[in-house]
Amino acid sequence: MKIAATIGAVLLLGAVPGFAADTSFVRVMTCKGPDAAMEIYEPDVHVFGEHDLPNVLDGFYVLDLSGAMKGKHLEPVRLVFSMDGKTMTVNQLTRGLPPTTIPMAGGTVDFDKRFGTHAVCGKFGR
Repeated sequence: MKIAATIGAVLLLGAVPGFAADTSFVRVMTCKGPDAAMEIYEPDVHVFGEHDLPNVLDGFYVLDLSGAMKGKHLEPVRLVFSMDGKTMTVNQLTRGLPPTTIPMAGGTVDFDKRFGTHAVCGKFGR
């Protein structure tokens, strides 16, 4: 899978501290806007583990600008889950963008004023 290889390369280079080189990730949400597609990934240990989900964890955000001939961009994010389980906030750590809060049941959100506006996100799934 291309995204797994990309994440693996980033991790092996040490670009994202806090993840072991053998950490794998699972896509938990997809969003589609008029200009780009977005995906959210979290470590598979949280998806398949036998423990409660932490309120905050690190993951990855993919901005797919293939339609604009700019490729796919992968960046580390901090995922914050509301205590009531109704929303997930995506904090993009590298670009200084404001946090994006997404309903876990899905909805329309704005990630990035350049490419990620009016993105329709599906239901959070693991």
